[in-house]
Amino acid sequence: GYLPEHTLAAKAMAYAQGAHFIEQDLVMTQDDQVIVLHDHHLDTVTDVREVFPGRARADGRFYVVDFTLAELRQLAVSERFRLSGGKKTAVFERRFPLEKSSFRVNTFVEEIELIQGLNKATGRSVGIYPEIKSPAFHRREGKDISAAVLQILKAYGYDQQQDSVFLQCFDAYELQRIHGELLPAMQMTVPLVQLLGTEPEYKAALTPDGMKRVASYADGIGPSMRLIVAPDSVAGNLQVTRLVELARDAGLLVHPYTFRRDRLPGYAASYAELLAIFLDDIGVDGVFTDFPDLTVEYLESNL
Repeated sequence: GYLPEHTLAAKAMAYAQGAHFIEQDLVMTQDDQVIVLHDHHLDTVTDVREVFPGRARADGRFYVVDFTLAELRQLAVSERFRLSGGKKTAVFERRFPLEKSSFRVNTFVEEIELIQGLNKATGRSVGIYPEIKSPAFHRREGKDISAAVLQILKAYGYDQQQDSVFLQCFDAYELQRIHGELLPAMQMTVPLVQLLGTEPEYKAALTPDGMKRVASYADGIGPSMRLIVAPDSVAGNLQVTRLVELARDAGLLVHPYTFRRDRLPGYAASYAELLAIFLDDIGVDGVFTDFPDLTVEYLESNL
């Protein structure tokens, strides 16, 4: 919420603000490096159009997988923006200004080493929460991103259920593959989290039988907050779904996303009120947030 997302500067600030876990969105480069970036496209978070103008695909998009790590290092990373008529407009208007200061693409390894280094220096044990982005797309490009991510996790000591890690993905097929094939082959037992969006393909999971199926391969769910409280709810009259209850019955943790001070739903008058609804009234296990300082402050003042 304060620095361009997925930069090392943002992660260091989140760490200093007391985050318990820090998220990494993961994609792969042409030369098989795993990097941290919001999406497998470059054109809404970097200046790739200016630096490599001829490298777009037929759809006009610039793909991480078409660039080497050395090429990606030449790009400036910024907050997410929209492009209209050649003009960039920030998605989050009140956040760090576009095209100011200097931020670069970093690798998953570099971020792990930053967090582990800070853990050593501070005596804390902040965990990591990597997300495998677009595994089916990567497979079509000849990249097994899941295997690459697991190899890095194992090399850095994140390989057992009790380690400070959650591995998440929206793709149920890929999580089942990780659970049934990759983890046993690598003698790993890291906790898996099924992300759930509001799109129709996730509807089947939002039933008692669907939750049981998820529980057969995952340890938790990461649903959009809209799947827990209907977005057209109003203050004093919340439409709370049965999702958390169903997840509990199936033995699953619940970590909804994304809690943002500058994107409050209509039923919450303040960020603290939004946290109170989900953490206290509904009782989720944790939240994904762009504002760890406000969230930690809330938790510490309401223990």
